[in-house]
Amino acid sequence: MKQTLEFKTRSIRKIPNPFYMEREGGILNCEMYIMICDVKDIPRDIPMETNPREQKLNTAVGKKIRKSLMETSNQNFYLLNRGLLLSAASVVYNNKLDTVTVKFEDSEVHGDIDGGHTYKVIQEMQDKLNYGEQYVKIEILTGVEEMFQELAAARNTSIQVQDKSIAELEKRFQLIKEVIEKEPYFKNIYFKENDKGEIDVSDILAILNMFNLNRYPNLNETPSISYTGKNNCLRYYIEMHRKYANTEQNPYVKMKHIIQDILKLYDQLEINMKGYYCAGGANRKYGAIKGITMRKEANPPFYSKFYQKEMDYLSPNGFLYPILGAFRALLKEKDGFYEWKEDPFALMERMGPKLVSGTIDMSRELGNNPNATGKNKTLWMNLYMMIMMETMRETEKE
Repeated sequence: MKQTLEFKTRSIRKIPNPFYMEREGGILNCEMYIMICDVKDIPRDIPMETNPREQKLNTAVGKKIRKSLMETSNQNFYLLNRGLLLSAASVVYNNKLDTVTVKFEDSEVHGDIDGGHTYKVIQEMQDKLNYGEQYVKIEILTGVEEMFQELAAARNTSIQVQDKSIAELEKRFQLIKEVIEKEPYFKNIYFKENDKGEIDVSDILAILNMFNLNRYPNLNETPSISYTGKNNCLRYYIEMHRKYANTEQNPYVKMKHIIQDILKLYDQLEINMKGYYCAGGANRKYGAIKGITMRKEANPPFYSKFYQKEMDYLSPNGFLYPILGAFRALLKEKDGFYEWKEDPFALMERMGPKLVSGTIDMSRELGNNPNATGKNKTLWMNLYMMIMMETMRETEKE
């Protein structure tokens, strides 16, 4: 839903992107605007669909923000509060009127990212304040559509950390730990706040969510939420464990015999993305594709997510997730557990070039946009169908 808001600002600074990164199909040029606005001038209809948190104003956080805002004698709210973080399509400043015009064009990536509690408190108390009594900082980012999911996760860590920390305290990750505790990457996973490690358990749960036959039983149910809402996958896992614990009604219990395979399959795909793409046609250059990061000769190699295999290229999740998620078509449930219909690693080698080519072709159709690719449900369905048809052909041969 497209929306344009115009409001006054007391001061504004535009901070251009220090990197000007050219890629196939366009230029990634993110910009940052920081402004100080009177609380009375804040619009009441900033899009909120992009904020991953639930705003509860009767909590300690909400009460603290409200108290700080209404202590008008101090006039330091704009210093004590982090303010609002917005993503937008464009920002135009009118220096004659001291107004900014902000355009929001895509409700999935444009709107409030952080500061939802502050915004809701301002909405609630705005009429009780006078002009000049309190100000708030607003930060607006443009050109961040392709990295929106990563940005939202990075700027909204506290709720995610809280969910993880509580789940770890309640020993809800024991199921996952018992399955992978002997794997070399196990010590590199962090399950709660301040844990050491580089692999977020939320990433693992987002990957496993793509193989949940209970939640996504057929072609029409696409697990694209694994790409667009990692925190939702964490919450769903916790919900299932609270409801079913370690019984066979819990889909993650049903999945336990294939969890190691799924994470190995992820690495196999990540490591071989370039090889699969180049095998799909002559004179193909993987590093020229928008969204791909190629290692510079003087720099150390990249490493695969789980098994730390050396790589010369980093591929975006917008490519990896739909391809990996298609292998849900290779699952069946037998005796209360999920199992493979055939060897997923052999099928990945056989189908990899077609799956990767189809994904990158879709990215080009979407304007060379890996983020839009990861969200495209048609792509998820097409890749799933490709795996399903291949499995049927192999069954007929037998």
